[in-house]
Amino acid sequence: MIAEEVVGAAGLGLVVTEDDAVTWLNAAARDLVAAHGGAWTGPGSPRDAPATVRVGARRIPTRWASPSGGIRWWQVAATALADGRTLYEITDETDRYNADGRDTGAVAALWRFNRMERIGRQGSWIWNIEDGSVEFSETLMASVEWLPDVPHDRHGLVTGLHEDDRAGLVAALDRAVEGCARFAVVARGYLDRARLVERVFEWRGEVLCDAAGRPTRVLGTIRNITEHYHDRAELTFLAEHDPLTGVANRRRIGSAIADCAADPRGGALLMIDIDNFKDINDLRGHVVGDLIIRRVATAVAGEIGPDALLGRLGGDEFAVILPGSTAAAAVALAERLCDAVSVATAVDPTLHVTVSVGVAPIAAGQSSDATLAHADLALYAAKGAGRNRARLFCDAHYQSAAHRVSLLQRVGAALEAGTMRLYAQPIVDLRTGRPARHELLIRLRDGLEPALSPADFLPAAERTDLVLELDRWVLERAVQALANTRAQAAGLRLEVNVSARSLENPDLGRWILELLKESEVAPERFGLEITETTAIKSLDAARLLATRLTEAGCGFALDDFGAGFGSFSYLKYLPFTTVKIAGEFVRQVDEHDVDRALVSAVVGVAHQLGMRTVAEQVDRPALVTHLRALGVDDGQGFHLGRPRPLDGLLAEL
Repeated sequence: MIAEEVVGAAGLGLVVTEDDAVTWLNAAARDLVAAHGGAWTGPGSPRDAPATVRVGARRIPTRWASPSGGIRWWQVAATALADGRTLYEITDETDRYNADGRDTGAVAALWRFNRMERIGRQGSWIWNIEDGSVEFSETLMASVEWLPDVPHDRHGLVTGLHEDDRAGLVAALDRAVEGCARFAVVARGYLDRARLVERVFEWRGEVLCDAAGRPTRVLGTIRNITEHYHDRAELTFLAEHDPLTGVANRRRIGSAIADCAADPRGGALLMIDIDNFKDINDLRGHVVGDLIIRRVATAVAGEIGPDALLGRLGGDEFAVILPGSTAAAAVALAERLCDAVSVATAVDPTLHVTVSVGVAPIAAGQSSDATLAHADLALYAAKGAGRNRARLFCDAHYQSAAHRVSLLQRVGAALEAGTMRLYAQPIVDLRTGRPARHELLIRLRDGLEPALSPADFLPAAERTDLVLELDRWVLERAVQALANTRAQAAGLRLEVNVSARSLENPDLGRWILELLKESEVAPERFGLEITETTAIKSLDAARLLATRLTEAGCGFALDDFGAGFGSFSYLKYLPFTTVKIAGEFVRQVDEHDVDRALVSAVVGVAHQLGMRTVAEQVDRPALVTHLRALGVDDGQGFHLGRPRPLDGLLAEL
């Protein structure tokens, strides 16, 4: 009886629940809510507030929205009783929680401390060395499930740590205590009792000593840095790795080359490039392209061994660093890589993926840029030799590159100096023998030796942006020529051949039509030519450009038909107005039945599709008779008319 009277009169609110229902409470608990318009039963009951506190927890902050308005802050402890009942001990801390920080008293200071810990997402602890006890802050107690279950001593302090990290933290604590110093350790641990979710914590602390230098207490903090730790690890990984493949990136490859150059053993660099990768992206899409890149990386990684470093330089280009490797061993590996990639990268039976490899020794003291340049030159040689093979860098590659650069410089200088010229070759109607139109051909006339033909400088230009400048130069002068008064009166028609690089520009068609409009040139007098191989490599771009120009009235010719893949299906899906039959089928059409059959087939298909046909390289009179008999519309070649300066043609109109 006396015990019940004492409990009932206690200032601490006591509430007993069973199955979430309040079965007993003392007067202090009743007053906690009655003073603010509430009751423990009915609407506004606060019974759900303490129910959020787990059994065994001590001094957990809990909030209750009172019916009279405002938030009441409680601290709650939960204890399990017999028969499944729970005892809640409740104290009202609202005044302390509502302190505005201007008080200097202990209550306000403690409130500020707890709030700052929550804002900083950390908890604190104090280890009293003399008696071995450990005190945990409210924030730490509220956030760590297992703390109420362990003794509040040094052993309990490290209970929730990952087993592999516990010894490291204990050792750091011991060193700090021995030297009365500070410590900082990052360790893995758990917040939940079941230890299902691993987190990363930063432990920091300071050892306090008395006047005699003896350690008395350790003040410490624990901060959850899991997100920051993972973000930092990811950034560290991305700083040196390619996100698509997971292999090393260009930065790390450069560092590895420098390391080999500083090593007396040297090494070798393999530069790997996927053959015809642009075709894969254009025809299959970038999703398939990315898949191929990842498969190539996997195939290469499976062949190079643990001492080598694989990296992606960008796009479809990879590099392999071989520390201490000889040139012969590097070439042998490169050849094996060609075979391995060809086997391992198949996406479907119709897609055959191969790589070309350039090999360069890493010489002592040689810069990373120089080594990469040498490997790139060797790769260029492998591509030129037919692809799907490896080549070792030699001085001849450098000399070839120097010659190519010299050609480009000479062409660029000719454009600036105005020593590039346009020639016109007639395309003759085989029925009338009269020129139907002229094809423009570019010539270099700078007076330097040796003289250069288009076959000498155009392949080099097409590997750079210089070809875009050349194409624009030719197109602009073609339209200027068509706008000439004499050309207008004579109805002169001109055709221009553009490169694959220009074809990739989606604005090319719009630019040409605007140029014709500004110069008051009828679109019917202008025609564009692209080679069959160019059309196939950029099928969508070719279709877009052909559609735009032919709908406006321009001509659009497929040049060198039969020189590439010779697929008639491209004639069906591309809106050309003219098909130019490759000279290799025309030159012997008067002597070989097969050539006559091929030319006849092209003529038949083209005419069914409403296209004109042009036979190229007509260099003998006998060819004209046979071509006319086969139904070929026009012819072009030295027998029908040699190229002549465009200025001379305009002067004679």
